[in-house]
Amino acid sequence: MADRGGTGSGGGGGQGALETAKKSRKPKYSRFSQQELPACKPILTPGWVITTFISIGVVFIPIGLASLFASQRVTEIVYQYDSDCIPPEFSDDSVEFIKSDKTNKTCTRTITVPKQMKSPIYVYYQLNNFYQNHRRYVKSRDDKQLWSKEDETSSQECKPEDFTANGQPIVPCGLIAWSLFNDTYKFRVNDKVLEVNKKNIAWSSDRDHKFGSDVYPKNFQSGTLIGGGKLNSSIPLNQQEDLIVWMRPAALPTFRKLYGKIETDLEANDKIYIVIENNYNTYSFGGKKKLVLSTTSWMGGKNDFLGLAYLTVGGLCLFLAISFILVYVLKPRPLGDPSYLSWNRNAAGILN
Repeated sequence: MADRGGTGSGGGGGQGALETAKKSRKPKYSRFSQQELPACKPILTPGWVITTFISIGVVFIPIGLASLFASQRVTEIVYQYDSDCIPPEFSDDSVEFIKSDKTNKTCTRTITVPKQMKSPIYVYYQLNNFYQNHRRYVKSRDDKQLWSKEDETSSQECKPEDFTANGQPIVPCGLIAWSLFNDTYKFRVNDKVLEVNKKNIAWSSDRDHKFGSDVYPKNFQSGTLIGGGKLNSSIPLNQQEDLIVWMRPAALPTFRKLYGKIETDLEANDKIYIVIENNYNTYSFGGKKKLVLSTTSWMGGKNDFLGLAYLTVGGLCLFLAISFILVYVLKPRPLGDPSYLSWNRNAAGILN
């Protein structure tokens, strides 16, 4: 009986402890948990709304005008050459033309400078319908291999361009490097050759921190299926800036990449003779290739959208401000008493 009583006593103690634990789970009252902390809750009176819209308009419209004028000062020449550089006999089979080793892929074209272009003149190549942002394409590289000679065999993400048929590592490996753009351009004006400077066209952070000075191309484009351009095996990767520029994937299927810089001024109506080596295959997937010559301004290249966006937003804000002023003047209405707002009452419902 004593044992039974002891057990009952212990059970009662356990039940009491459980009830205490349940009570302790109840949250304590605090102004934070009940959302009673003081806060700034502005009341949008007509004066505040009109002032805000006018301020936005006054700030945005000058920015838009400055951006648009800067963009208009940029001279840009865009020439699409993928179809022009196909001989008539291959017009119905451009893929066969670009894949053949026996066809002459050199074409010469002439473009006219619309207005004066001050140096430096940036030379870009533009590709359309090329999805560099595809997940498997973006992952097909080995950053360790690009940076260190000791990791040239650690190409886990580079398949199928990781090793040669006899098991030798490919440096640089992966589909991004394998598909390196390999069209070339040469320029001449008035029997004078325009040199294209390819130094410092890549980001310095990429040259200094992503591509090693002791890593050299090895077994690159040595297979039966050639994807794009070849690399000089005697030059380290951190000096091969065409590759560095290409290895930074674009976010959109239409993109431009820097090819080089022309450090000579061009005058209006100058005739530029361009010799194009049309080597890169964009025909098999319906892609387009364009050559772009462009100057720059304080805000970069040609970009009318930014200025138009600022002007649109600024003009819309001014229009709304004027509309609100007319409504407020022609049809005024009394403001409500803010003391009746819920957050201006205390917990007992008595006005402050």
